[in-house]
Amino acid sequence: MIASEDSLIESQRQAIQADIDTRKSAAERNRLGQFATPHALAVDIARYVESFVTKTQGGIRFADPSVGSGSFYSAALSVFGRKRIGSAVGIELDPAFADAARNLWADKGLEVVLGDFTQVIAGGACPTAPNVILANPPYVRHHHLNRDDKERLQNLTFKMTGVEVSGLAGLYVYFLLLATAWMEEGGIAAWLVPSEFMDVNYGAAIKGYLANRVTLTRVHRFSPDDVQFGDALVSSAVLVFRKAAPAADSTVEFSFGGTLADPHARDLVPRERLAASRKWTVFPSHAKNDRLTINDGNGPRLGDFFRVQRGIATGCNKFFVLDRAEAMRLDLPGKYLRPILPSPRQLKTTSIDADGDGYPLLDHQLCVIDCGLPEPMVEAMYPSLWEYLQTAKSLGVLDGYLIGKRSPWYKQEQREPTPFLCTYMGRGSADKPPFRFIWNRSKAIGTNLYLMLHPKNGLAAMLREHPDRAEAVHALLGQVTGHELRGEGRVYGGGLNKIEPSELARISATPFVELWPEILCDVQPQGQLFS
Repeated sequence: MIASEDSLIESQRQAIQADIDTRKSAAERNRLGQFATPHALAVDIARYVESFVTKTQGGIRFADPSVGSGSFYSAALSVFGRKRIGSAVGIELDPAFADAARNLWADKGLEVVLGDFTQVIAGGACPTAPNVILANPPYVRHHHLNRDDKERLQNLTFKMTGVEVSGLAGLYVYFLLLATAWMEEGGIAAWLVPSEFMDVNYGAAIKGYLANRVTLTRVHRFSPDDVQFGDALVSSAVLVFRKAAPAADSTVEFSFGGTLADPHARDLVPRERLAASRKWTVFPSHAKNDRLTINDGNGPRLGDFFRVQRGIATGCNKFFVLDRAEAMRLDLPGKYLRPILPSPRQLKTTSIDADGDGYPLLDHQLCVIDCGLPEPMVEAMYPSLWEYLQTAKSLGVLDGYLIGKRSPWYKQEQREPTPFLCTYMGRGSADKPPFRFIWNRSKAIGTNLYLMLHPKNGLAAMLREHPDRAEAVHALLGQVTGHELRGEGRVYGGGLNKIEPSELARISATPFVELWPEILCDVQPQGQLFS
């Protein structure tokens, strides 16, 4: 009878959840980080946690610091049973969800606190410390947090945990750390969070905390193709840990794909190895997990031989990037036009030749407006360019963030052409690379959809002396495996991979050194390893 009653309430909860969600636009929900946990997933997580929950005096003291409509409390009732739950509290910022959770679950023992969890815990009036936390914290990206909120959260987190959180961290990082500080010693927690912290630089603090300050028992990463939230393209992970110092010889179970109960791959990773690892998405080591890092920090890296930088961000490609023929029709001055590559989606080749003017030999040649002259001089000397620039206001171009930071607003970031580029994002599975390396023999630069690889040090010297070896350099870049490119980059929901300049720079360059040992002449620390 009780089970069927709880099932009926859960059905009502899902209907209410859907109704409240429709009242907000997708952009507003993204800004607030409101992505509800699917009931089946919440139940799977609660079932896994049950194996770690012992019968303590007073029973389970449940908490969810971002309770929403109560998906995790519904799962807790289903798995633990009402009699085992001695107390339960959910904290919720959104009044609509707080009212819904209260109406649904108050008679089932859930106390709902309306407010910002980070403010509630800072105020010293937080409810009794829980011994079980099941949570899906708000996925609010750092750029939706204003400077004052970031500073407040960073100071509060450091005060309560001693952890210095990067300003690039999302709100979920603060929730996890602050809620763990609130939780009772020995308590068990399960968190459904974005998996990106495993790869990115800002995740170092939370990875260090999980590896060294608590007893991390399980990390399950869902396949990027298996998006847990239908309305949020984010790759998710479940973290389960006990608030207790880890044993020196402890291991952590890493699993990947499938479900929490039936993953595609699993492995035990020694805590010491985990603490020393830059990228956690390389675990478990299994064919089903197509991510791999080869460079352990000791061997040569691409960054030793290439200066890697993002291509230019124009602020409005539709306005600044023109078809070359159209620019000629408008009589725009050629001295203030630069050849630029098309979007990677429109580039069908990985080897680009040049015409007599240095433009790529492509069906559609593009150029970008780049002029540093002040407006009065442009108006006086180049009336056709001035006339074109005057159309920017009516098109809303001048309202752009980047354009507002530039002086003059039509002057681009400065990049020199480079013979090698790499696409910034892409897809690919198994050994199929998600990114393409381009051999560019034109004077074209790239937009920020490309990473530009400028040869330096011994490699640059070799190419000056032997320019014919550029083709071999391109071939070696093309031999970097898809596993390693994904391992050094990061992946998002739906299987979209991205790689930043610093990540590409960490790719192993051992094949370059094996073919041309002389390029190590001015890379001393790595060179000693190959002497």
